[in-house]
Amino acid sequence: MTETRNLAKVVGAAAGILLFLIVNPWITLPEGAVSQVVTVGFWLSFAILLVLLFQERNQPGGETVEVEGPAFTRFLFGNKAAGLFWLPIRLFVGFAWLEAGFHKLTSDGWINNGGAALAAYWTKAVTIPESGRGAITYDWYQTFIQALLDGGHAQWFAWLITFGEMAVGIALIVGLLTGIAAFFGATMNMSFLLAGSASTNPIMFALAVGLILAWKVAGYYGLDRYVLPLLGTPWHPGPVS
Repeated sequence: MTETRNLAKVVGAAAGILLFLIVNPWITLPEGAVSQVVTVGFWLSFAILLVLLFQERNQPGGETVEVEGPAFTRFLFGNKAAGLFWLPIRLFVGFAWLEAGFHKLTSDGWINNGGAALAAYWTKAVTIPESGRGAITYDWYQTFIQALLDGGHAQWFAWLITFGEMAVGIALIVGLLTGIAAFFGATMNMSFLLAGSASTNPIMFALAVGLILAWKVAGYYGLDRYVLPLLGTPWHPGPVS
């Protein structure tokens, strides 16, 4: 066993203990420096763990599959014929994103009027009622949204959301870089969910995760059939790369 793997076990154990202290509802960390040290320590150890595990891939046996997945799962995520399964899912998610972006493009308050609709949405999300809890659960996300709101960033952010949604929708419909498009779609879904907006986001997020996992074949009945072999991957570049 390599030194990297031994170190990864130690760092992983430390990250697990720190996370246990953070999320355990029966343990209350002292406010101030102690809480900050534990939180920073967790994220730092978790980042180091990722680096160590990434290095482990080049060690002997790093590419060995020790736990086999179900055959049907391997088929769905790695066989070209499974592209027919992902095609209707891809079109459903793609048209949903395209429609959402087009609606923002043509409605009042998003692109025009300085992004007033987005500013109003942010304001509602960060407002904490006198009794009960606000729409946003996590303080760090509330701070992030409040900073965008206070900085007057709604105007340019409305453009980013509008054309981002349309770009994701078009890419999924034509099957171009499906995995990347689904990733950015899932990121937007998660952002809306963190802001307290459910709507269709849970379903869209779940389907996007499937498209991300099936990135090799989800766009086979689309442009990815020709684009992916030309581009290749960072670990196996294609002719264009």
